Amino acid sequence: MDQRSVSEAVAALRNRITLAGGTDVALVAVTKTFGSDAWRFAKAAGCQAVGENYAQEVVQKAGEVALSDRLPVHFIGQLQSNKIKQLADIVDVWQSIDRLSLLTEIAKRVTRAGVEVMLQVNVTAEDGKGGCTPAEVGELTRAARDLGLTVSGLMAVGPTNEDPIETRSAFRTLRALVNEHGLQQCSMGMTGDLEIAVEEGSTMVRVGSALFGNRPSPHR
Repeated sequence: MDQRSVSEAVAALRNRITLAGGTDVALVAVTKTFGSDAWRFAKAAGCQAVGENYAQEVVQKAGEVALSDRLPVHFIGQLQSNKIKQLADIVDVWQSIDRLSLLTEIAKRVTRAGVEVMLQVNVTAEDGKGGCTPAEVGELTRAARDLGLTVSGLMAVGPTNEDPIETRSAFRTLRALVNEHGLQQCSMGMTGDLEIAVEEGSTMVRVGSALFGNRPSPHR
């Protein structure tokens, strides 16, 4: 991985998005398990944000990359309440919020202006997959706003089996929920299902391997 390869990969991804009909789709570079250079390469290549899954990695990279050299940091992994305190001064968008206890802790710990929350929705109804149910979106959105938090949108992960018909159905459900609740951002689509996501109205795709190659083992 180097700056040239990442920049070329971003250009290829932008082309895929355009061919799928996307005109204003943000690219979140999923930098989990890669070193802090991935943050720098992603910014120089024109990505809109970096996405991280593990609290320890976020803290480590934030210590290695100056604030002026960073893209907005999105936390996209499963989140535990006890990790929020150490991430409060770093994370700009919390994408994987699926319960009231997390909203309450974020409201308590985050004091910076401009921080956004996105609710993760389990639109595939798979056991063990993170996310609230579609029926809980309205209640959690209201709860977040009552706590003074800005809810910018919804996030979902496609079906584990990667079936294209099921993927399209899941993404269509998420887009409908975004519209129903008057939200702005619809975060769906990764390397393998990017085209379907864009066709169904994604405003934000989360891509890692197509940018950086095979991942090293995670260090939590």
